[in-house]
Amino acid sequence: MFQLTATPASALSDEPVHIRATGLPPLQLVTLTASLKDERGNVFQSKAFFRANEAGELDLRQAPSCGGDYVGVHPMGLFWSLKPEKPFRRLLKRDVMNSPFLVTLDLYDSVCFQDPAELQPRASLVVQRWFSHPGMQRVQIREGRVRGALFLPPGEGPFPGVIDLFGGVGGLIEFRASLLASHGFAVLAVAYFAYEDLPNLLQEVDLEYFEEAANLLLAHPKIQGPGIGVLSVSKGAEIGLAMACFLKQVVATICINGTTGVFDFPIRYKDLVMSPIPSFLERMQVDVSGAVRLLHYRGDLRDELNQRSVLPIEKAQGQILFLIGEDDQSINSREHAKHALERLKRHGKSNGRMLAYPGAGHLLEPPYAPLCYISRANPVSTSTNNTALASYNYPLSAPVLWGGDPAAHAAAQEHAWGEIQKFFRQHLTKTRSQL
Repeated sequence: MFQLTATPASALSDEPVHIRATGLPPLQLVTLTASLKDERGNVFQSKAFFRANEAGELDLRQAPSCGGDYVGVHPMGLFWSLKPEKPFRRLLKRDVMNSPFLVTLDLYDSVCFQDPAELQPRASLVVQRWFSHPGMQRVQIREGRVRGALFLPPGEGPFPGVIDLFGGVGGLIEFRASLLASHGFAVLAVAYFAYEDLPNLLQEVDLEYFEEAANLLLAHPKIQGPGIGVLSVSKGAEIGLAMACFLKQVVATICINGTTGVFDFPIRYKDLVMSPIPSFLERMQVDVSGAVRLLHYRGDLRDELNQRSVLPIEKAQGQILFLIGEDDQSINSREHAKHALERLKRHGKSNGRMLAYPGAGHLLEPPYAPLCYISRANPVSTSTNNTALASYNYPLSAPVLWGGDPAAHAAAQEHAWGEIQKFFRQHLTKTRSQL
């Protein structure tokens, strides 16, 4: 009797699942598949081939995949190797409070190369992958100019406060904020263009908007002061670093695969305007897939003519952590972080550090999320097509190459998620002696 189990069958999406099969013929070759349909109907699928042991059992904590979408012992490989059925789709959870992603696991008693839909699985089950913890509160934010969503853990608090920023995708993305809040942080996911009454195109980064968001977060009765953290990726990481440089409210900043200079649009803060370093459309490369590689598109951070556009990281009073995917095909993020750390050292400061992950791509996300190697850059905004691309002056029809090796990227995501929480707990949580 074929049996398939997954423990826990319902859990946060950043928690591992223990998958086992029993009742198989000894040494039987089998196929395990995973499939998921997102809220827009896009299907993501993965498969791996295994050999049962002599007792007719299969334990993904110990059994290596012989082939399929990944090879070797990877207990969560079926999750992080999910691929879109239609190319260039990125898996993004939108409703983070009311419904999980449902992942269907199917077991077949042979090596299935053909479409599994044509076969009858010997065993099946559905795993729920949630993005919020029971009792967590989501508060829609429409105060002053600030638009976003605040996630509060259950309890009275006070909780360490974090602002969460994504990049050129636009809109309001909440899945990382809700997951982080599930681990005891109060997290404000902030939108800054292509959302509600915010500008549809990003033409200037007004740092006072983000200062308003920081003050709003700090003023909340459940937020533990005196400062907040910023978690940021891509274009958001450029903004996050600027916040660290200019806003005294920011005491702990994580920049995931971002630039350390001003690019594409000016940054304005009060009377200061930092112009962008020039970019060069002719340096864009087209991958064999047809996707655009932006790695060499931006001007040189070290060029003497561009120094006024380099963010003054030496002004940052708080701690800064750069998380770097070394196979980032969008930004030479390692070189940017290295340049920033050199600048800190020249100014006699040591409040920055870098964690670099070989084989990881641009879009480092919470654990077990599948690698997005290529996608169209604006899957979120529905107000116009290709809003983010238009605002960046990228070729409108081309998807963007983000990079990453699936297994290395998965390992990086798992490690980085622990480091993110450790960093914010260390620098945002008061010690007992201070209390």
